[in-house]
Order: sequence, then C-alpha cells, then structure tokens
Amino acid sequence: MASRGRLGEAIARVDELAEATPAERNRAVDFLRVAAICVVVVWHWALSVNHRRDGTLVNPNPVEDVPGGWLLTWFLQVMPLFFIIGGYANLTGWDSVRRAGQGAVAFLQRRLSRLLLPALVFAVVWVAIDAVSRATIEGYEGALTVMPLLFTPLWFLGAYLWVTLLVPITATLHRRFGVLATVVLGLVVAGADLGRFAADQEWLGGLNTALVWVFAHQLGYLWRDGVLEPVWRRWAFAFGGLAVLAAATTLDVYPRSMVSIPGEDISHMLPTTAVIAALAVSQVGFVTLLAPALSRWMERKRPWRLVIALGSVLLTVFLWHMTAFLLVFLAVEGLGFTPGSEPTAEWWALRPFWIVAPALVLVVLVAIFAPVEQKVRRALALN
Repeated sequence: MASRGRLGEAIARVDELAEATPAERNRAVDFLRVAAICVVVVWHWALSVNHRRDGTLVNPNPVEDVPGGWLLTWFLQVMPLFFIIGGYANLTGWDSVRRAGQGAVAFLQRRLSRLLLPALVFAVVWVAIDAVSRATIEGYEGALTVMPLLFTPLWFLGAYLWVTLLVPITATLHRRFGVLATVVLGLVVAGADLGRFAADQEWLGGLNTALVWVFAHQLGYLWRDGVLEPVWRRWAFAFGGLAVLAAATTLDVYPRSMVSIPGEDISHMLPTTAVIAALAVSQVGFVTLLAPALSRWMERKRPWRLVIALGSVLLTVFLWHMTAFLLVFLAVEGLGFTPGSEPTAEWWALRPFWIVAPALVLVVLVAIFAPVEQKVRRALALN
C-alpha cells in the first residue's frame, strides 16, 4: 500500500510539473539530456563485452568485431552532447542568478548541491559495502580492484563538476567576447594536440582532457544565446565538424573509433583529444537542426511526461546503473553461467536480456535512492 501511495504521488508530481512547464522552455534540451544518458546506460550494459579477466570485471568495446562499428561510435559517443546540453542549462541558470542580483556563490551552491549530494550517497553506500566485504570475504581485494567498471560514472561527474565550477568565468568571458571566446578555446585545444603528437609533449594530453569538455560546454552557450539560430550555421557546424572529424581520423595518430578499443595505443577519451572537440561541433549542429521537430514532439503530453519523469531521477540512474548491472552479473554467475568474453552469435542473442534485467534492478535502486535527488531539486526550487 505504501509503495502504491508513493507511485501515485510520483505520477501526480510529474503531471504537476508537466502542466507548469513554461511556454518558453526548450523541451528539446530536456529530451536530449535524457536520451544521451539512456544511450550511455544501454552501451555500458549491452554493447560492452562485460566479463571477468583474471578475476576483475572488465568491459572492452567490441567495435572492431562489428563491420563499420567505428562509424557507429561517431553517433553513439554522446558524452560531448551531454556537455553541450550542460552548457545550455548552466548559462540559463547563470543568467537567472545574475538577474536576481546574486553571483558565483549562489550559482555554485545550487548546481553543486544537485551534483554532489546524490554522488555522496552513492559513495557512502559503496564505501560501506566495501568495508563489510573486506571484513567478511576472504581474499577480497576491494571494489576498485575487482569491479572498477562499477565506478565508471564518477569520471564523468568529475569532468562535469570541473566545467560547472568554471561557469562564473566561462559565462563572463562568453558575455564579453561572444563567439570569439569559443573560437580561441578551440584553437588552444587544436594547438595542444599538435604539440602533444608533433612535439611529443604528452603533458598536453592532460591539458586537453581539461579543456575539451569546457569547449563542448561553451558550444552550449552558443546554442543558448541564439548564435546557431540561422539554419545555415547549423548545417555548417554539423558538416564542418564532421569533415574535420573525418579528416583527422585519416591520420595515423588518431583512431577512427570514438570509444576505447583494446590494443589501441591512443583513446580519444583519456587523454581527451581534439577529435572529441570536432565531434562536439558536429553534434551541436545536428541537434540544433533536430531541435524544432523535437520540441514539437515534446508538446505532446505522454512523451513530455516521460521526459520529466526520467529527468527528475537522471543523476540517480547514471550513478547506479552499473550497480544494477553488477547485481545481475553476480546473479548470473551464481546460477552457474559465465558471461561471454567474445562478441559471438550467442553473445549478441543475449543483448536483450542484458538490457531488460539490469533495467528491472535499476528501477528498484532508483526507488530507493532517487528521493535524495528529488528532495534536493525541490529544496532548490523553493529558494
């Protein structure tokens, strides 16, 4: 009865938010945020070859085993898109804070509370699980050693925390210099890669790991401020970025895949390369071309309610999706089955199971932990 009551309250809350949506809200941004995280979750669950290697859970990508698989990563590597959307949302939030006569402290308090409190709960729970496991399981080496893929979400949060902390600076530079601020940053990113690979300055890879995500975030500023309003600019960004991406990946130094592949000396993600910046340029072009149609679709009640429902628990979904996967993985092992280490026909046939089963477990985890995220959102909405 209590669970039904909570479900009823949740549905009523979603209906209330749907009815209260301001007419000027860019619903396409909300849809794309949810869609990007869903792509990441499904990729981690079903499109990585999750298996044990010498007792450690690993998740290599089977891109090389799929004909043209590298090309799919140009569309399914959505991390740049999430930072673009973050830039759009953060500039909106920054402008709102400034209109209220507040500054960096108020902005960061709101944004960091949303990010850090749900993440803190995740960390506390897993520290406790790890401590109990060390005390009770002989030979247990620790979650970071045995199950590093479990903490995949945390690198993203760290990067997003970094760009959020910089918003008072980057938004101010954007307001003062406009497109020039983004162009200069893009040139710095390109120059850092040139120095890294042409002059063998590996430390520049670390610099670009910090800057590429800021660049993607800045592209969200351009979208938010209407710089991409002319349709020709959207096409220029979409195919200009794609052309740079295609040209760069013909060079020996850059892999064609936008995700890590076993055996490759270089990954575009870590250290992050300028190719990811080119991908971000292409993505902002394509999504702004699609945005009007997406916004019209989001005017419909059912899809918009679904986006609101998922959006209200999105960080919880992201933090806990690999925990849900782990619980299913351990259950499968407990039943005497061994998840495959190669993308065979049997492996592909089991992909629906590795989407549905973790999703069912994730529903339970979200029901347990999402109230933290939702309470933070409601508290911030009242301030």
